[in-house]
Amino acid sequence: MVLVTELTRMLGIKHPIVQGGMQWVGVPALAAAVAAAGGLGILTALTQPSPDALRVAIKETHKLMNGRPGRFGVNITLLPSITPPDYAGYVKAAMDEGIDVFETAGNNPGPIIKLIQTYKAPGQATVPKRYIIHKCTAVRHALSAQKMGVDCLSIDGFECAGHPGEDDIGGLVLLARAAEELGIPFISSGGIANGRGLAASLALGAQGVNMGTRFMATVESPIHENIKEKIVASNEKDTVHIFRTLKNTARVFKNKVSTEVVALEKRPYGAKFEDLRDLVSGARGKVVYENGDPDYGIWSAGIAVGLIHDIPTCEVLCDRMVKEAEDVINRLDTKIAKAKL
Repeated sequence: MVLVTELTRMLGIKHPIVQGGMQWVGVPALAAAVAAAGGLGILTALTQPSPDALRVAIKETHKLMNGRPGRFGVNITLLPSITPPDYAGYVKAAMDEGIDVFETAGNNPGPIIKLIQTYKAPGQATVPKRYIIHKCTAVRHALSAQKMGVDCLSIDGFECAGHPGEDDIGGLVLLARAAEELGIPFISSGGIANGRGLAASLALGAQGVNMGTRFMATVESPIHENIKEKIVASNEKDTVHIFRTLKNTARVFKNKVSTEVVALEKRPYGAKFEDLRDLVSGARGKVVYENGDPDYGIWSAGIAVGLIHDIPTCEVLCDRMVKEAEDVINRLDTKIAKAKL
C-alpha cells in the first residue's frame, strides 16, 4: 500500500509529509535529507542573513541531494516588525534559483503570494507553475488565503510549536472544520510525530502532514545532540505558552527562561515586551541549538515531544511513519469488515 494523496500528486513526492519551516533548523542538511527521504524538505529563508545567502543555501541543498530524486521548497514567514526583512528579495532569490514550492506564513501574505504567482525569473519567457502552501491557525484565515489562489493550506492546531494563534482550537476540531469549509487541499500541522497522527490526519480530511518538532530529533537535524536527547526525554507536558498577555501566543519548551517569562506575564501589572526582550532574544535561542544548553534561551517545541522516543534518520522516520499509518488504516478496514459480517 502506498499513501497517494492530492499532496503527493501535486508535488510529485513519495510521502505526504512536509518538513515545516523552522528558524535555525530549516537548513540545507535537513531539507535535503527530508527531500531524499520522499517528503517535502523546506529551507527557512530568514535563517539566512540575506537573499544572496539564501541563494547559496539553495545551491548547497541541491549539491547535498547529489542527483537523488526529491523536492524541497522555501519557507517565507512574515513577522510583525518595524524594520521588516527584504521578503521580496528572499522570494525573488529563491525563484531565480528555480524554487517552485513555497511555504508561506504570517500576517498579510497577499503581496508575497502575488509575487510568487507572477514573477518571471531572468531568462523565463513565461511564469512557471509554482506551488504555495500557506500556513493558517484559523479557518477564516485559510478561506482568505484560498481566495488569494494558494494551492494548499497547512492548518496549524493549538498543539503546534511556535505561534498557534489566539483561538485555542485543537487539531481534531480545526481539521474537521477545515474539511467542511475549504475547497482546496490542506495538510495538518501540530501534534504530529508518528503514523497514527498521519492516519488520523488523513481521516480528518487532510492530504498530508507538516512536522517541525519531530524533524528536530533526527540524525540530519542541525541542532546540538543534547537538545535532540532532551526532546526524546520529554513528555507532552514539557512545553509552555509565552506572550499570552501580549496576544502573540507562542508555544516553546518549558525551561528556566520560559518559566521566568510566564512569571513576569502573570504579575498583577503584567509585562510589556520591553520587559521580556532580553529573555526571549532570538540570538539566545540560536545558541541553545549550538551549545546544547536547553536552559540558555527560548526555543520552540510542540506537544509532539511526548510522542518522540528516538533520533532516526529522516529516511527511517518517513518510511516508518507511512508504514505505521498503513497498518492503522488496514486494521480499521479489518475491524469494519468484521463488523459487517
